[in-house]
Amino acid sequence: MIKLSDHKTQLASLERRLLLRSSLSIGALSMLSGCNLQDDDQADKVLWALSRWNDRVQARLFSGSRLAPTYAASQVTKPFPFNAFYPEFDAPQVDLSSWRLEVSGLVADKTAWTAERLRTLPQAQQITRHICIEGWSAIGDWRGVPLKTFLQRIGADTTARFVGFRCADRYHSSLDMASALHPQTLLALDFGNEALPTANGFPLRLSVPTKLGFKSAKHVAAIFVSNTNPGGYWEDQGYNWFSGI
Repeated sequence: MIKLSDHKTQLASLERRLLLRSSLSIGALSMLSGCNLQDDDQADKVLWALSRWNDRVQARLFSGSRLAPTYAASQVTKPFPFNAFYPEFDAPQVDLSSWRLEVSGLVADKTAWTAERLRTLPQAQQITRHICIEGWSAIGDWRGVPLKTFLQRIGADTTARFVGFRCADRYHSSLDMASALHPQTLLALDFGNEALPTANGFPLRLSVPTKLGFKSAKHVAAIFVSNTNPGGYWEDQGYNWFSGI
């Protein structure tokens, strides 16, 4: 009898390559015609190279002034779906009284922030669509601090290349600086008129409507600015890093 455990290495390699292939454009995939995909190492190298090439193309096409569509309050999806790399009952239970947003990297002020202090910054609201790479979407009413406002407040070096995020649920992700400064990129504290539900990222999450949903990290606990690409939980497993929509 064939056991899946006997083929774990091969399955992991295949899964990684399928993730990479799913992130590439049709034009990029057409370049694989001469590649022998039976050669794991060579195939992975080619697919990773093409994925990075795809990142560069998307970055050049990105416009900081082009806005994602917005919607009416009546179109908000309630309840907003839960999605993570773990079941909902494993979502982190964050104690707001002790929670602090850590700040590090290429910034002038590395003082940690409480949620109460974040609420003293200028707030914004956006009703935008969250598009999941799994094929579903939902409309959310996100309210909080524009990430650009926060980065300016802490004296971030906005000529740096990346902004990284570490989360209370071990998730991590990152954005290019242009996407971080986009007017719709939000550090959300609320969903509608209430604080974020635990399932949707309490006490702080990203909302990045110009990106696929996995870039909108939940339960954000730390933000850092860097010239080294920090990668991300799914990005390190083969998802396209830029993932613009």
